[in-house]
Amino acid sequence: MEALITQALPTARAAALAAVSVHRTHANRMTVADAEEKSRSDYVSQTDLEAEAAIVDVLRARFPDHGIMAEESAAEGEIAETELEGPVWVVDPLDGTANFLHGHPMYAASVALAVDGRPVLGVVASGSTGDVWWAGRGRGAWKNGRPIAVSALAGLDKALVGTGFPFKAESLITPYVGQLGRVLAATGGVRRGGAAALDLCFLAEGTFEAFWELFLNPWDFAAGWVIVEEAGGVMSRVEPGPLGLAPGSVMGANGEASLEALRLLVTGAE
Repeated sequence: MEALITQALPTARAAALAAVSVHRTHANRMTVADAEEKSRSDYVSQTDLEAEAAIVDVLRARFPDHGIMAEESAAEGEIAETELEGPVWVVDPLDGTANFLHGHPMYAASVALAVDGRPVLGVVASGSTGDVWWAGRGRGAWKNGRPIAVSALAGLDKALVGTGFPFKAESLITPYVGQLGRVLAATGGVRRGGAAALDLCFLAEGTFEAFWELFLNPWDFAAGWVIVEEAGGVMSRVEPGPLGLAPGSVMGANGEASLEALRLLVTGAE
């Protein structure tokens, strides 16, 4: 595994930066009118497709035998465990497509490598800021070549908490609104940026103390999962059970105590 991580990390960075190059070429030229709506408020644009092709070209050239699960070519919500056997690259070519199409700077490329369903490295690259976060299991987490760590702030009363709206699972919107109210009332604030990959990087670097979202696909959080844990944070599902790469809820925090405190708030448990 060590040898694989050593070989694959430069490839992951190169692939993410290839996507960023596409983002920058298209920035402020593509709008919502140029995109196809996959479902309500969920878009795919030419930028997504070209960025995905750029990533896949890099990965195929260096690891032709690895599997690739990329957002625009995957069957959303129908991810079989067999798709995650062995080494599989989990790719979001443009996380935050709606933001990108509206000229909002919160978007990024996310590239992770999973082995038998567990991410072992991840890279998130922002074209709007030039920031690049990366991590490999046992190698720490980094931003722009410098090590990062989660916030040392204890408790949630002063914590800044990241979140995402469950717009891809509309049945979750009503319970989510109740969760949001409880978290707002008990913390130092809640932020929703619209790109989970970046939210998790903010958790890893100490900007957020915690994060939750009720529905994410694996390409949304695979890279961020590694980055958070290597920065000293913890990750799980909202419901009981370990985090895996199946679609579903995702929670993270700067420590177990904050994670469990957030879980109690989100679930409404006493």
